[in-house]
Amino acid sequence: MNRILVTGGAGFIGSHTVQRLLELGKEVSIVDDLNDFYSPALKRANIDKIRETGSVDFHECDIRDHRTVMHAVEDTRPDAIIHLAARAGVRPSLEQPLLYEQVNVGGTLALLEAARNFGVGKFVFASSSSVYGAANTVPFREDDRVDWPISPYAATKIAGERLCYTYSHLHGINVVCLRFFTVYGPRQRPDLAIRKFTEMIDRGDPIPVYGDPSSGGRDYTHVDDIVQGIVSALEYECSYDVFNLGNAHPISLATLIESIESALGKKARVRNLPPQPGDVPITYADIRKAGDCLGYLPATPFEAGIRKFVVWYRNQGQADPAREHAAGIVASL
Repeated sequence: MNRILVTGGAGFIGSHTVQRLLELGKEVSIVDDLNDFYSPALKRANIDKIRETGSVDFHECDIRDHRTVMHAVEDTRPDAIIHLAARAGVRPSLEQPLLYEQVNVGGTLALLEAARNFGVGKFVFASSSSVYGAANTVPFREDDRVDWPISPYAATKIAGERLCYTYSHLHGINVVCLRFFTVYGPRQRPDLAIRKFTEMIDRGDPIPVYGDPSSGGRDYTHVDDIVQGIVSALEYECSYDVFNLGNAHPISLATLIESIESALGKKARVRNLPPQPGDVPITYADIRKAGDCLGYLPATPFEAGIRKFVVWYRNQGQADPAREHAAGIVASL
């Protein structure tokens, strides 16, 4: 596969994915609407960074508009679509459930229809560990039931997976769904906990901590490892399959804060708050299937990943045009 269309290619995971594809010699097109969920200036900076690696074809396109999606796919005629574009995050989905349904469900359907119409043979869908809800034992396995989503965001990702299966079954599109587990690293969105906490601790602001920071945990996964899994999925032959992409080592919020403190050389001030609706107590990926089928093997230990992130933050993140914007966003775990 040589021609790849990446939706959400100006975002955090998308920009890293596009750069890796360019390094592999692929022809890459990006579809992104540069919306204001967080500062569009950050996304434009990501595109500039991408173009230091190679040339890309950029389509500013809202995936809710099926006509412009159809035109973008017709223009690019990709061999594969990597669908990363979405409204992300549990907590914002509680406030804007209709928007999340329109983008994450309707937008996915528009892309699958375009893939069907123009003979795209491969479709890689970015799902989420949120689909497992709070009712499963750990670690989460791909064959666990996902009948109990506890946020609109999780429900939209389950719906996206189901639509992908339907189009694979009806139209022979080769589909891989990847359930991402709490991705972090350079260029991370300003609403996500690691970036948010790093900036607040660095400024001396109190960080919001919801619930007991020593209980539960998140399976934080470095973006380099996620990209390795995405690229491997492009070459995986199947009609339809689902994989966890995680680090298989849950980290408590208390440990996360301690790690950032150590990397920054500063102590955090903490503001304790009640648990938030929609948050699951723990995420923990069983990655044996991804290892067996995709050769997926996370290579970035958490402490090393945090140090790498803080180095990036100090070299580039402090100059980001959206730092002020980030200060007003509640951290999403």
